[in-house]
Amino acid sequence: MSPVVVRRAWAADLDTATLYRLLKLRVDVFVVEQECAYPELDGRDLLPTTRHLWFEDDGEVIATLRLLEEHDDFRIGRVCTAVPARGRGYSARLLRAALAETGSATVRLDAQSYLVDMYATFGFSPDGEEFLDDGIPHIPMHRG
Repeated sequence: MSPVVVRRAWAADLDTATLYRLLKLRVDVFVVEQECAYPELDGRDLLPTTRHLWFEDDGEVIATLRLLEEHDDFRIGRVCTAVPARGRGYSARLLRAALAETGSATVRLDAQSYLVDMYATFGFSPDGEEFLDDGIPHIPMHRG
């Protein structure tokens, strides 16, 4: 059994099988588990400036996030962990890795409201009013 380490790739460097596994986890969590029929495939996963970070365990993607460049800022999104891998700190490790890449630039995200305190531990602050995204309460946040 090999150690679980952070993996990272620009969109253009992802092989088809890895992209599929990343998207499958996101659909499993955001569409199936959270019961939200929404367009998970939003056209941003393959942009030249998009970066994907993830953990694999025995060839299965167990946690992922997407880092987008937006003008001079960054946006973190699609943070999720497979049910059996939750509670092991994978999302926190992915967030630290993504923030290491962004340096002192402003980073934005839309946090599911119940996760605001967790994101605050990484220096994020609310940046607007709560809103519903496909029926799930979110709060815009920023860092930097």
